[in-house]
Amino acid sequence: MQAFTSLTGLVAPLDRVNVDTDQIIPKQFLKTIKRTGLREGLFYDWRRQKDGSPDPHFFLNQPRYQEATILLTRDNFGCGSSREHAPWALLDQGFRCVIAPSFADIFYNNCFQNGILPVVLKADEVQALMTEALAAPGYSLTVDLGRQTVTRATGDGYRFDIDPFRKDCLYRGLDSIGLTLQHEPAIAAYEARRKTEAPWLFADLRP
Repeated sequence: MQAFTSLTGLVAPLDRVNVDTDQIIPKQFLKTIKRTGLREGLFYDWRRQKDGSPDPHFFLNQPRYQEATILLTRDNFGCGSSREHAPWALLDQGFRCVIAPSFADIFYNNCFQNGILPVVLKADEVQALMTEALAAPGYSLTVDLGRQTVTRATGDGYRFDIDPFRKDCLYRGLDSIGLTLQHEPAIAAYEARRKTEAPWLFADLRP
């Protein structure tokens, strides 16, 4: 998993509350277990008009947001089903950070497992950033995980809280598998010992 330390990036504002995972990545895109190629399904229903043509008003269809790496949105982002394809699709689009007043719990946890930093700020702080991002083309922020800060180009900004364990894992790029592999020598030693203590457990019983 790619580590997250500090990111200065273009901000894309999604001014909607209760964005559920079926809107983030609709069910027809869940047939794959690959983490790539999902950007085409990201916000699929919102990106297109009834005739199937791109909706020019949706932010992902606007040139000014094509290189955005920070998604700014509203309350309860990622609610609905627990599909891990949701953070995969966001990551495939290029988003490494999502800022909102609140997140659905499972989506929040999945972000950390996939190298995305979900930042919780106060509603009035998000409102201030949203107003600025909508008004100013090329609006960018710096998100520093070590300092736990979101900083404007002017130098002022906000501080966010984060669980120390999650912070450390994301900062070092460790998902659950990575954490387990840190103990690989101990695991290998245990398996070698068990083969000696209980060899019948490892016998090939195929006819």
